[in-house]
Amino acid sequence: MKIIQLFLFAMLLGVAGPISAQTADEIIDTYFENTGGKANWAKLEGVQMAGKMSMQGMDIGLTIVSLKDTRQYTQINFQGQEMKQGVYDGEIMWGLNFMTGKAEQMEAEMVNNFKMNEAKDFPSALFDYKDKGYSAEYLGKETMEGTECFKVKLTKNPVMVDGKQSDVATIYYFDTENYVPIAEEMIGSAMMQGPPGASPAKMISTLSDYQEVEGLYFPFSIITPQGEMVMENITLNPTVEDDAFKMPEVAVEEDK
Repeated sequence: MKIIQLFLFAMLLGVAGPISAQTADEIIDTYFENTGGKANWAKLEGVQMAGKMSMQGMDIGLTIVSLKDTRQYTQINFQGQEMKQGVYDGEIMWGLNFMTGKAEQMEAEMVNNFKMNEAKDFPSALFDYKDKGYSAEYLGKETMEGTECFKVKLTKNPVMVDGKQSDVATIYYFDTENYVPIAEEMIGSAMMQGPPGASPAKMISTLSDYQEVEGLYFPFSIITPQGEMVMENITLNPTVEDDAFKMPEVAVEEDK
């Protein structure tokens, strides 16, 4: 009888374990439900964020536009001048060269890397991540910024850096109470590779001040190693003219 009781107890433990344990999908699904519902996120066609970036004692105005059809741009307003960076029109990427003051097309490697990952990440890299070829893994709990968090690692598609394949991943720290990310740790991003043989680079950003915008919740404060970005206004499904993504024509001087 005692052996049977021990066997039944072991079975109960085996059943209870998976029920009480969190999974990456459960955490991600709860996040989208708590911030407006996955069905509403799926209906989103575009987001325009307006605010400022505070860095090195300067405030720089920002307008960030991201559309479901993959088009996007960041407009910088500094000392009365407007400049666009990271512009993608659905085919090419371009940005302003600060040295020449002219718009230049991005290198093919950078564009291909963008198409592998970031172009798919509207409205979030976590949204329908499996359809994008990504994978998610639950890493347990950890305290971040004094808050107990679930850790979820999202591994994205490998990219090419100087002709060599590089892995890309982000660890999300979800507040265990509200199931929203309060920090993101990027690992091995193509923009942050160290010297050959070095450990994968890391960059941690913290997210806070979640506010409701037409039923969906967004962080209005994002602190990165470069500075703090504070959103003053977020517009859903904005009307954006096609010309906003068009690369300016560069005048060619004729030989004299």
